[in-house]
Amino acid sequence: MKIVAVEAIPFAVPYRKPLRFASGEVHTADHVLVRVHAEDGVVGVAEAPPRPYTYGETQASIRAVVDTVFAPEIVGLSVFERERIHAVLDRTIGNPTAKAAIDMAVWDVIGRRLGVGVSELLGGYTDRMRVSHMVGFAPDDVMVAEAQRMRDEHGVTTFKVKVGRRPVALDTGACRALREALGPDVELYVDGNRGWTASEAARALDEMADLGLTLSEELMPADQVLGRRWLTARTTVPTVADESATRPGEVTRELLDGAATMISIKTARTGFTGSQRVLHLCEGLGTEVVMGNQIDGQLGTACTVAFGAAHRHTSTRAGELSNYLDMSDDLLTEPLRISGGELRVPGGPGIGVAVDPDKLAHYRTDT
Repeated sequence: MKIVAVEAIPFAVPYRKPLRFASGEVHTADHVLVRVHAEDGVVGVAEAPPRPYTYGETQASIRAVVDTVFAPEIVGLSVFERERIHAVLDRTIGNPTAKAAIDMAVWDVIGRRLGVGVSELLGGYTDRMRVSHMVGFAPDDVMVAEAQRMRDEHGVTTFKVKVGRRPVALDTGACRALREALGPDVELYVDGNRGWTASEAARALDEMADLGLTLSEELMPADQVLGRRWLTARTTVPTVADESATRPGEVTRELLDGAATMISIKTARTGFTGSQRVLHLCEGLGTEVVMGNQIDGQLGTACTVAFGAAHRHTSTRAGELSNYLDMSDDLLTEPLRISGGELRVPGGPGIGVAVDPDKLAHYRTDT
């Protein structure tokens, strides 16, 4: 079961509408399909979504590091030598989504070869997760209409609201409009993508104190150390570290420093192997987690639900699993479907999905 080839194929799928948030906006899913080929002909797949405004990666940089650095180092290794593969990838700093995609594609090969779903291999706790939907920047009535549509059409009752605009009242007003329109039984939490200062974030949380927010994520930059610690200490809303805590060392620092009280796990940046390490660290420290989304396509979403459903600790909360619906199309032969507010783990071996070769030929950008 040696690895004989690794491919990094760029593709671009337009979004139905731009997705806007404090750290940037996206109009097209300029992602990279990573394929790991084993010597027996089994091929594992995963998706790398570049986010230059968060991690510094671009579609071109992901292709380059996979083709020129990672592939030459892991070709010839067995897919079962996961620790060796992880160690080889870890020698190169940065490039989180490129590493994560290779890791998940390797797991996909293993699952396909064994005839077992990756979610079962990882833990097999349940076969589904509740879904949280991200609501991006837009006029209040548009944000409300989107949330109502997701509730009516897909049964979603948990919403992550993007904040971080100035003046702060733009976002506190949007959250109030959502609460008034959706009622008290819908869960709302906010994500600032590092857009505010500590004082702005504190004012916003005070203004929204009566809205029943369940979480607040990355309201301010992590390098504003004292301000972030002060903000976390003064609020009763749990503080989620996301892009500031992508590795076990960063998770430990944020939690023990009092800068966060919860951690977001994203398979798109830590794969399955790294995500398990973060998860087990959080379990040991007694910290809650949430399964996050990197505006993944359906392949990336399948990876997130496979991991989230595999473990008790990650399946407790609703996972961010719906943003693929904002894409105009996708690469999979069978689309994922959210029903009754839940997304099931795809059946079948490996990650449980297949890439449509005709769609890949249509959307790839290297030919």
